Amino acid sequence: MPHRNGRPHTFLGRLPLPERTFVADALRTETVGGIVLLTAAAAALVWANTPLRNAYEAVRDFHFGIGALGLDLSVAHWTAEGLLAIFFFVAGAELKRELVVGELRDPKAATVPVVAALSGMAVPALVYGIVATAGGGTWNGWAVPMATDIAFALGVLAVIDTHLPSALRAFLLTLAIVDDLGAIIVIALFYTSTIHLPALLGAALGLGLFYVLHTRKHVHGWYWYVPLALVIWGLTHAAGVHATVAGVAMGLLLRAAKDGTVGHRPAEHIAHLARPISAGVAVPLFALFAAGVSMSGDTLGAVITTPEPLGVALGLAAGKVLGVFGGTYLAIRFTRAQLGPGLALADVFALAVLAGIGFTVSLLIGELAYPDPVDQEHIKAAVLVGSLTAALVACVLLRLRNNKYRRLYEAETADTDADGIPDIYQADDATALHGGDLAPENPHADRPHRSRRPGSPSESDG
Repeated sequence: MPHRNGRPHTFLGRLPLPERTFVADALRTETVGGIVLLTAAAAALVWANTPLRNAYEAVRDFHFGIGALGLDLSVAHWTAEGLLAIFFFVAGAELKRELVVGELRDPKAATVPVVAALSGMAVPALVYGIVATAGGGTWNGWAVPMATDIAFALGVLAVIDTHLPSALRAFLLTLAIVDDLGAIIVIALFYTSTIHLPALLGAALGLGLFYVLHTRKHVHGWYWYVPLALVIWGLTHAAGVHATVAGVAMGLLLRAAKDGTVGHRPAEHIAHLARPISAGVAVPLFALFAAGVSMSGDTLGAVITTPEPLGVALGLAAGKVLGVFGGTYLAIRFTRAQLGPGLALADVFALAVLAGIGFTVSLLIGELAYPDPVDQEHIKAAVLVGSLTAALVACVLLRLRNNKYRRLYEAETADTDADGIPDIYQADDATALHGGDLAPENPHADRPHRSRRPGSPSESDG
């Protein structure tokens, strides 16, 4: 069929530049990325719970690759170790930027979200251990409920947020970045059974070459780095270390200082270019082949009656809340650290519930911790149940907080006489004129906003 501009239009061919730019920019937004991920997870659940389940398993378990290099892997394995390396590369690049020019650069500003992230990993693991061992289970899956899924969490926040403080998103982003780094350290240290030292040394040398080319020599051009990244990834996999570690390592090696020759920060720019691939391809495909769990009555019953799955579900839905909110409160109470401007503890509590969405990384760790297919299916079902519970409760709490801030904003910007001056300022003038006899109805009337985005509160309100 001819295109409108006279050129032939190829089905599933390369998109024209404006359309390609639109799609890429859409995938960079949290809402669209979260929707794509949710769609992939829903498709996996539907596919795995219909008569087409055998086809789903056949595709998921299909092997291909180069056997001589130890890369004859299943489709599920390729998505878990191959495509997710892109996701962790972007996470590493974002962490590097935050450490150099972002929230994590200032220890005072970083203290609260970092403490919240660390306690938000430790407490869910402890909740899992208590529940699992109390029921006669093991500690094998202690790391499964530790992770927060940044795509889902930011997607939910973006859908709810119209008047929430902008500092809330920054808090969640910082928490999730530290969380991702913690997850990759856990994978590297606790889910690596045997190490092949020559391959590990080769991967380290490759990372050294990557560092020299990018940081010291300022070499540009993807054709240098893509082949090198593939070699580093392959050697990391051959070493027995989960290959996603290679992704986060390369992301952390990117330069975050502004490059005078190109006028941007490489870590920020490269993460910007790679994010559509991560959000639109890597994470959704992983979800498609990881979330295909049989949601039968027996499986859901196992989540409640089996100690390990129950520990995972409670670790996400309850442990994350206790860890993130408790860590935040203790950091504020016993250190000089403070919440970001405009944030209240009630906001942090809603965010702590949202942090219980542990989809992507939790599924990945669940596969590593439980190689038995039956146990793995029960653990995945527990991740889905815990994450869904956290998401639903967080939506209610965030909506309540958003409504509160919306009412404050409307009161502070109301202009009933349409004279171009908000009523609260006129109330202030009237109060001064009458010697304080007329108190402003709005409790925030004596604190006019200064340079805030629309919808942000002027002060936290507990």
